[in-house]
Amino acid sequence: MCTCNKKNEYIPYPAKIESVKKESFDTKTFRVRFTDKNLAESFQYKQGQFMEVSILGVGEAPISITSSPSRKGFLEFNIRATGKVTDAIHALKKGDALYLRGPYGNSFPLEELKGKNLYFIAGGIGLAPLRSLINMVMDNRDDFKHVKILYGAKTPADMCFADELEVWKKIPDTEVWLTVDKPCDAWGCSIGVVTELWKETDVHPENAVAIVCGPAIMIKFVTLALKKSGFAGKDIIMTLERYMKCGIGKCGHCNIAGKFVCTDGPVFSYEQVKAFPEKEHVI
Repeated sequence: MCTCNKKNEYIPYPAKIESVKKESFDTKTFRVRFTDKNLAESFQYKQGQFMEVSILGVGEAPISITSSPSRKGFLEFNIRATGKVTDAIHALKKGDALYLRGPYGNSFPLEELKGKNLYFIAGGIGLAPLRSLINMVMDNRDDFKHVKILYGAKTPADMCFADELEVWKKIPDTEVWLTVDKPCDAWGCSIGVVTELWKETDVHPENAVAIVCGPAIMIKFVTLALKKSGFAGKDIIMTLERYMKCGIGKCGHCNIAGKFVCTDGPVFSYEQVKAFPEKEHVI
């Protein structure tokens, strides 16, 4: 539940943009800090949660927190310009104000992942929510076994966090595998959808958990490939995208089979998702 306001969860708190980094032609990463110093220092969240990010007079949008709880004092949001609110956020610059409420939702089960081999499989902007967990793992590297990051995008220019991809691949016992649909002349990695990487590197279920995020169609084919590789449903974890509005399970926009993505999710196991009635299947 919300840690920044216990009286009225609809009231956001002001924050200031500390930096803006352009990731691709339509995606930017915003680093923000609460203007209240005490709140900035005491604010807590978990990897995989999201916030409602707003501009007064424009509206608000649910955005995954892409920064890691292991890195204190700031929050980061990777935002694609896709509509009125996100377009308005993209027009902001360093020093401008944003308003935040949350954090909301459940989280990636960090304790259950300790001592496991981890496969992070992402498509496009789906790397953003996984980045929170990836950096939490990297900051506590001895708690986890081998890590593989499999990441696909439309083109090399559409890949987010390019600098960090280079950092991660240099960390011991960590591999980064990349693929794109449309390569440029200088591209030296795989070509095709992310499941093409199964041809490039081993994907083994032994003592392993796969964490997946991306477009629904990408999640569908990745989970099929993971199941074919021998992964049990409980060892496939994903974040679901469904239109969320209030963030606290009141409006019903994100209802799936009696569950709310904003409160029961956005993190679900494959077992949970496949238990939804057929008409509610989201992958």
